[in-house]
Amino acid sequence: MTHKSLFIVLDGIDGCGSTTHSQLLAAFLEHKKHFKVHLTYEPSKSEIGKILRKFLKNKEIPPTTDALLFAADRDLHYHNEIKKKLDDGFIVISDRYIESSIIYQSIQSDKISIEWIKELNKFIGYPDLTIILDIEPKIALARKNEKYLEKFEDTSFLDKVRKLYLSRAINEGYHVINSDDIIEYVQEKIQKTVLNMLNS
Repeated sequence: MTHKSLFIVLDGIDGCGSTTHSQLLAAFLEHKKHFKVHLTYEPSKSEIGKILRKFLKNKEIPPTTDALLFAADRDLHYHNEIKKKLDDGFIVISDRYIESSIIYQSIQSDKISIEWIKELNKFIGYPDLTIILDIEPKIALARKNEKYLEKFEDTSFLDKVRKLYLSRAINEGYHVINSDDIIEYVQEKIQKTVLNMLNS
């Protein structure tokens, strides 16, 4: 089946199910619909991404450092991986992308504006389709093992994160899908949204 390349991002608060649903969507498009699919994620598997994963556990790292590192990782991720796959006609699915930086870093500090984060990321390409998986923070955190929680993962912080995700989804025209349901039902909605985009 021939098609134009497509860049899809699944995003949302921690515990929203973006990793699970990215994997399920990739498998569906590749095995059921026979598309060429490349699945990726952020932080990426680059050396910068590896540093970021350590820093996500450390509350002593300044939010500005987080934002700069995420931007560096994303710039490398886009140019060395995502763009190359898109140029080769793949559907690229990323578990998180720039929206995570815009939301999380701007809420972390009054010194960090959305405009500054966009400026840091001005050389990357933007997704064709962004899907926000929405869920109550209390439910999201209940899904996670407390031992593996990151510094952003507490209910009061994630309440603010969720509100900004939903606000930006309206302003930016993102698709919002409630992920507080059985996995199969949520995935069916995601698949329908993606197929509608491909058919259009």
